[in-house]
Amino acid sequence: MKRIQLFEFEDYDWFPSWLRVCMTNLIVVLHKLLGVSDILANLIAQALIKSNAKQIVDLGSGAGGAMPEVMKILHGFDRYKNVNLIMTDLYPDTEVIRKFKSQNNPNIKYNESSVDATDIANAPSGLKTMVNSFHHMDPENARKILESAQKNKQPLLIYEMAQNNLPLWLWWLLLPVSLLILMITVLFMTPFVRPLTWRQLVFTYIIPIIPICYAWDGQASMPRMYTLKDMDVLLDGLETEEYTWEKAIMFRKKGKKLGTYVLGLPKSNTINK
Repeated sequence: MKRIQLFEFEDYDWFPSWLRVCMTNLIVVLHKLLGVSDILANLIAQALIKSNAKQIVDLGSGAGGAMPEVMKILHGFDRYKNVNLIMTDLYPDTEVIRKFKSQNNPNIKYNESSVDATDIANAPSGLKTMVNSFHHMDPENARKILESAQKNKQPLLIYEMAQNNLPLWLWWLLLPVSLLILMITVLFMTPFVRPLTWRQLVFTYIIPIIPICYAWDGQASMPRMYTLKDMDVLLDGLETEEYTWEKAIMFRKKGKKLGTYVLGLPKSNTINK
């Protein structure tokens, strides 16, 4: 595999949840700037049609990421206005749960119970999604997720907004400059964060913990991405007469690449659970 297992700060249990939320806020801003939410909404809409699913169950949601914005886009179309989103995580954060409860949106909920993505059978019913989170899984757990979806005949959509294109030696060579660029970028992105809290401001402009952590995690995620060839290795033996996989590079309207996706579907187009 081309993919390597580096660490990211947000992978660790000891990493403060409020800091993780601040970093996620920046990712949401980045999604809007790049148009990720529009592309993802279109991809999920197609997956809903192909799977006949009436609900989306996001795995590894963290602080929510792009999915709430994606739901706003989907609910703008009559066909998807009644589609619900249930966000889940292995370690649900109480503050994040409280945040979504306070919004009183009947179509978006955060599951208070722990949901293990490697055991999809115990997840709520619906189209399972993993948005910019699959690269956090080591090959063993990544394979378990794919096996669980195939074994339980559950539709699974995996999307990663970046691609592992650079040779590893070049990634290391460019790393110091890349980290600096990302840290500076955070300074310009922060004013667009909503809600903009005192923590987001203080730990960006006065004590620059957020820019440092965001820059490292952003760069470390690149060589952690599974290439489409890596996915071939992980998917080996998982295509059957009852379950199929498709994968491809995603493009923006102007033809520029914007990530990859993998979609697993039961061929009967029915959901067992």
